[in-house]
Amino acid sequence: MRLRPSSFHRSLLVGALALTAVLSGAPVAQALPDAAPALRGGPVTGCLDHSIVGTVEEQRLNRGVADGPSVPAEILRRSGFDRQVELFAQLLCRVPNRQAAAALVQTQGETLWRTATYRAQHPVHGTDALPATDDRGLYWARISMALALRQWQPRFGLGTTERAGLIRSFEYASRGITSTRFTPGVRKILVTGFDPFTLDADIRIGNPSGANALTLDGQRWTVNGKTYEIQTVVFPVRYTDFDENMVENALAPHYRPGPQHADLVMTSSQGRVGIFDLEVFNGRRRSVSSIGDNNNLWGGGTINAPVVSPSMPAGPEFITSSLPLARMSHADVAPFRTRVNTSVLEIPAGQTEPVRQADGPTPGSIASEGTGGGYLSNEVAYRNTLQRDLLDPSMPAGHLHVPVLTFDPTNKTNLTDPTYEANRQAIVNGAHAVLRAALG
Repeated sequence: MRLRPSSFHRSLLVGALALTAVLSGAPVAQALPDAAPALRGGPVTGCLDHSIVGTVEEQRLNRGVADGPSVPAEILRRSGFDRQVELFAQLLCRVPNRQAAAALVQTQGETLWRTATYRAQHPVHGTDALPATDDRGLYWARISMALALRQWQPRFGLGTTERAGLIRSFEYASRGITSTRFTPGVRKILVTGFDPFTLDADIRIGNPSGANALTLDGQRWTVNGKTYEIQTVVFPVRYTDFDENMVENALAPHYRPGPQHADLVMTSSQGRVGIFDLEVFNGRRRSVSSIGDNNNLWGGGTINAPVVSPSMPAGPEFITSSLPLARMSHADVAPFRTRVNTSVLEIPAGQTEPVRQADGPTPGSIASEGTGGGYLSNEVAYRNTLQRDLLDPSMPAGHLHVPVLTFDPTNKTNLTDPTYEANRQAIVNGAHAVLRAALG
């Protein structure tokens, strides 16, 4: 299958090349014919240093199952994103200066995001094409393109800080963060998801919270006669990005007064098997020591000694959701169920050992786990509701844990199977139902 971008997407690609020409001082009419081979997929070589292996996350690009071929490469091919990865490398090799590089990276990041959301919301064709709602193509395309930026040897000097800035710009653009622009005159809903994680356990894994975000971006719903526009973001499973305030940078503009002020902000992530958890109490600290993030970095805390991110703004140990949880809990999410989750793990005031409290925290305690745990899913919920408290305490805001996405137990090697696809679709349908209930 080959993804066929809309004319809008093609215009973005041509626009990036034209902008590159303008910034370099070349006439657009002369530059575009020269760029045409890149648009046709013509080979441009010699600007990537493949001896640079990249991050731990990027090194997984060559990983297969049971010594088989690369799973990420096959996902890219079957989702159609391989062509976009190839084009990006070719365009990089033609960039004449820093200004053009910044423009190209921004445009290609947003093009990747828009292509992924378009794909998730429209039928796909091809005998072996992955389903529209499969989020894994976007993830591996972003990782591939970030690695290309890391390996890129431009014709002009590029310092370490400048390269890091380009990668950051690409990350923000390809995650929807730079395109959460609401249309005037509608009610505004912001929903977030996450990348796949625990990929060392199974390189084939996707994340249904990310799939849900892709299906929702740009959608307009009418609920009880009111029109809502939904914008979405997908966050990385990396402590470093949280420490660098990616969550605040993405969400705070929609808490501040002005035309981009949202009416509801709901973060989401993958949680437990078979359950949509509506998390009530978000904990301030990191305490997961059993798994690392996608770069195999640990948060530094344990349940007995939880830690706070060095960038975390001042705030209480626990913050409460302000979503209409009772109403949301009645959404039809079959074959799953919903739960309003109030159970936290705390270190009570004056004590040193963590204690499970079924009905929420007690006064003066230290947060070992929020209702959503002690990992980045809980942290995104805390950072979200802390922004609410700091900038707009009246905002409905909180976190939804969607069920775990599972393969058929007999499938140990195939990229997908009917059980996996049915599970993902059922989770997305349930997440939509929960959100509609929140708007009711």
